[in-house]
Amino acid sequence: MRGAQLRWMGLAVILGFSTGVLAQTKTTETKKTESKPASGKSETASGLKYVATDDAPKAIRPYSQGVVAGGLLFCAGQIPIDPKTGELVTGGIEPATERVLDNLEAVREAEGLIFADVVKTTVYLTKSEDFQPMNGVYGRRMGDSKPARATVFVAGLPRNSPIEIELIARTKR
Repeated sequence: MRGAQLRWMGLAVILGFSTGVLAQTKTTETKKTESKPASGKSETASGLKYVATDDAPKAIRPYSQGVVAGGLLFCAGQIPIDPKTGELVTGGIEPATERVLDNLEAVREAEGLIFADVVKTTVYLTKSEDFQPMNGVYGRRMGDSKPARATVFVAGLPRNSPIEIELIARTKR
């Protein structure tokens, strides 16, 4: 009889502990999703900072122009959209590359960073013949900065864009 009572008491203690842990976890998860806006940037309780600027195209889907986490700025991929008109730039891969880099520069500068802070880029192109002209513009704009880079040829990009570039930059110097 005494053994059965001890088993029931043990089970009650385990259930009580589990319920308390679950309640605490639920409260912690709720706190992590709260955010506080601050002049084009917002920071969550978990330390993520969302970067937004009017000088780059608005994020039209559920993503951010940039996110700062762990000492790095992660810029969403940019296509050659003029932020003032909302239209894709025309005239070939060179003006398209210029516009994409302008857009990325705007997000980067919103966080107070320069091209020398860029550590990694990924370039997406729809045509292999666009590589050399894109690379000329990219090299000129990056100057002495030589971040790691991957170039990927893809079947298509949003809005039939010929190019998309994303970047990662360090925020702590």
